Amino acid sequence: MSSWTRWHGPAMARLWGFCWLVVGFWRAALACPTSCKCTASRIWCSDPSPGIVAFPRLEPNSADPENITEIYIANQKRLEIINEDDVEAYAGLKNLTIVDSGLKFVAHKAFLKNSNLQHINFTRNKLTSLSRKHFRHLDLSELILVGNPFTCSCDIMWIKTLQETKSSPETQDLYCLNESSKNIPLANLQIPNCGLPSANLAAPNLTVEEGRSITLSCSVSGDPVPNLYWDVGNLVSKHMNETSHTQGSLRITNISSDDSGKQISCVAENLVGEDQDSVNLTVHFAPTITFLESPTSDHHWCIPFTVKGNPKPALQWFYNGAILNESKYICTKIHVTNHTEYHGCLQLDNPTHMNNGDYKLVAKNEYGKDEKQISAHFMGWPGIVDGANPNYPDVIYEDYGTAANDIGDTTNRSNEIPSTDVADKSGREHLSVYAVVVIASVVGFCLLVMLFLLKLARHSKFGMKGPASVISNDDDSASPLHHISNGSNTPSSSEGGPDAVIIGMTKIPVIENPQYFGITNSQLKPDTWPRGSPKTA
Repeated sequence: MSSWTRWHGPAMARLWGFCWLVVGFWRAALACPTSCKCTASRIWCSDPSPGIVAFPRLEPNSADPENITEIYIANQKRLEIINEDDVEAYAGLKNLTIVDSGLKFVAHKAFLKNSNLQHINFTRNKLTSLSRKHFRHLDLSELILVGNPFTCSCDIMWIKTLQETKSSPETQDLYCLNESSKNIPLANLQIPNCGLPSANLAAPNLTVEEGRSITLSCSVSGDPVPNLYWDVGNLVSKHMNETSHTQGSLRITNISSDDSGKQISCVAENLVGEDQDSVNLTVHFAPTITFLESPTSDHHWCIPFTVKGNPKPALQWFYNGAILNESKYICTKIHVTNHTEYHGCLQLDNPTHMNNGDYKLVAKNEYGKDEKQISAHFMGWPGIVDGANPNYPDVIYEDYGTAANDIGDTTNRSNEIPSTDVADKSGREHLSVYAVVVIASVVGFCLLVMLFLLKLARHSKFGMKGPASVISNDDDSASPLHHISNGSNTPSSSEGGPDAVIIGMTKIPVIENPQYFGITNSQLKPDTWPRGSPKTA
């Protein structure tokens, strides 16, 4: 049991891991050429013994050669040639250094698939000639050729031209051997009939309408006689070229609007270098609205759109069939312009339910027009649950005849209909009306309740019934407050004397003022006359 644990426990797992690591290093060592050291991104060959006789290649099924970014070779006297397929596997190669070696020849297409190459160093090799065709497609930042026994000829004049046109102030001390085996500084080299070529593109007006055809002509000159070719980039339109020695033509048919703004070049190339003459193609076409979607909310509400057209189309928005006059609250914004394509949006600042409806965009230029429409819903109507999709009211807005906005003019500050500030004011007016109606209703109801309560209280005061509630109608009663009990047997009927008023169940004595009430003489006692007054019969 202990032996089982010893060979199947954690110690065994560590042992197996170590073994796989050793195998990995062993396989990498087998994949790496003799006299070289290899890592995942680098190959280093500097051991002269036994050395290498060919450009180093990794063995099949080894580390991915595309991950190699640097190859350094030094002291390899038997390395003389770089063939066309030696370097093509290292697609990610950036730095190539071959120094103090026996390199004599580099194939013309050796670096055709190494577009990432930036630094090449061929110092102190055996190169006698080197063509510019090796490097014409590369964007090299450094090419070092010091210490090579170049032969003075037109084949290396491109190196002199490169040194003269190089922006870096650092120059290399390059020499070549003339027919007398004398070293001549490359900067002083003069070779007759060896110069840069020239190209002349004779092009008609390259502003054409979509669907038309056009022919371009080009002539080249130079010594040595240059080759002529056309660089059309990623031209979409159908095209074909004809070349005869120093003359060439390019025929473009059924020109597409996608080719507007593209560059077409005629190139002349010889041993010394190249020259080119270029023109830009301009295609006119009717506008097309390629994108229009429902509004989205960010900092502002935006109805996004994309319009293509050349010349630049004019844009006009319509709201529910009427012209939308733009303002600072509703305006067209162009965010990105790509030659003939315009990306933007109709920007709305705080829209309300008053801005719900159909928005139509019309793009127009001299070659035609295009239009598209979308429905926009920003906010539900008051009192209606948002999402109930009520029918929009048919609001007719006055057409002020404002001219359509050009794309360059993103704001038309004419009459603001229907802008969101008007919508806000209308919303506030509606809310004010609702508030007045509600308040008036409440006040009216309160008044009716108060009137009803007052009427009930009045009936309860003057409509009481009881045996002592009758007001006397006797002619001898001069006072309206004079009441009699009318023989009532109420407990208070015998109290308070004869001159008393019964209010409810209480009898209150009353003293009449003879000067206030109108009474007859017979009702007055003699002693009630005022002193000093004459006595009437």
